[in-house]
Amino acid sequence: MTQSSTPNVELHANTKPLCIALVAGEASGDILGAGLMASLKQQHPNIQFIGVGGPKMEAEGLVSMFPMERLSIMGLVEVLGRLPELIKRRAKLIKDIIAAKPDVFIGIDAPDFNLGIELKLREVGIKTIHYVSPSVWAWKQKRVFKIKKACDLVLTLFPFEAKFYEKYDVPVCFVGHPLANIIPLEVDRVAAKAKLGILQDNRVVALMPGSRGGEVSRLAPVFLKTADIILEHYPNTKFVIPCANQQRKEQIEELLVSHKLPVTLLDGHSHEALAACDVVLIASGTATLEALLYERPMVVAYKLASLTYWIAKRLVKTPYVSLPNILAGRLLVPEMIQDKAEPDQLFAELQLLLEGKTKEQTDSFKAIHLALRQNASEKAAEATLSLINS
Repeated sequence: MTQSSTPNVELHANTKPLCIALVAGEASGDILGAGLMASLKQQHPNIQFIGVGGPKMEAEGLVSMFPMERLSIMGLVEVLGRLPELIKRRAKLIKDIIAAKPDVFIGIDAPDFNLGIELKLREVGIKTIHYVSPSVWAWKQKRVFKIKKACDLVLTLFPFEAKFYEKYDVPVCFVGHPLANIIPLEVDRVAAKAKLGILQDNRVVALMPGSRGGEVSRLAPVFLKTADIILEHYPNTKFVIPCANQQRKEQIEELLVSHKLPVTLLDGHSHEALAACDVVLIASGTATLEALLYERPMVVAYKLASLTYWIAKRLVKTPYVSLPNILAGRLLVPEMIQDKAEPDQLFAELQLLLEGKTKEQTDSFKAIHLALRQNASEKAAEATLSLINS
């Protein structure tokens, strides 16, 4: 059964209180969860939110049962050290949510954590939604059967994901990506540079080495050495680095001591950095979608712990790792992974973009932006309320 479109549900006059449980595991999920919560409140006047989320979801009314950062772990090997804590937290969360008897549970991304919760909750009669498809089309495709058993509905951000679930008769709704509506189709780069205090004739390179401590420790030193090379060739370049949180900012400040770079560190504000920059050197992950939507020419890089990379290389079936290439269905942006993520090689790819070879990327980014612009939070909220009332 496919839920490709959802009928409008007239709920404004309905004052029955709803209890909705949500669990997000990282910053990108916090953004999606907050947008969904805001749209749910617009469509239903009386909702209580419980679960786990970050500052954006808390601002919409969620009282988080524990800090979201306890779930923000990247890498197969890295998870092992935190496994006992994660198992204990998940068991308590399941118990607390069952006791609360919510009208629906929404697991936002974090499939390794959330699918187990969804499976247990659905077994006791609680309706479940998984928002953001796991990468079942890329690796471990048999997970689709677990998803089918665990979820009443899957909300996907990308159209190719919905087509995958349709093959397996999993109830699915393609909602688009909220950022495609939030980020304008045309960005005033002159104003964006001025806002950051950067002169219009300065080249601006954004460096985005990730939001997790492990990512930053592996990528930031390489990115900063690459910036040194850029500055040698293009002396009028300014650099901006959006920092995901205070810990990442302190981590990067410590690394910058050994560099003499004209760099502005931002507290978050990745959108401001992307709006202002000419090109971006970026860690593979959700941020690459933001760069795509800002139509910023990019080079994607990533490094994993050696054992994690060895395992992942044997599991992943897709030919690409970055979202822009997966969405384009071809090698649109350079992917500099593991040994290729070295300063000289990164600079060689960035130099092509700095010299103006950007049109192929930016034209494709515009087309993808339009395809993803679906009013996702509203569609996701409609689908959620429709499931509750079904």
